[in-house]
Amino acid sequence: MDEVIFFDTLRQGLWIGTLISAPILGAALVAGVGVGLFQALTSIQEMSLTFVPKLLAIVLVFWASMSFMTATLVGFLHDEILPLIAGG
Repeated sequence: MDEVIFFDTLRQGLWIGTLISAPILGAALVAGVGVGLFQALTSIQEMSLTFVPKLLAIVLVFWASMSFMTATLVGFLHDEILPLIAGG
């Protein structure tokens, strides 16, 4: 396999990973900032208060974006990886 093909496929794989993880990380960021602001305004410093809303937001966004993630990964596998394995 040529070096250029290898590094281009690796770059595309990293970009796919970034695209797939962005909604989940964005939800965790928004939930974390919201809970942190709530804690700062009310002076409530409970550790489970930061964990549970983030976990719920992550699970909800993961559930909502599963079809996007699956379609993106299958498309990458079908369009990029399988032709390399087959020798095309």
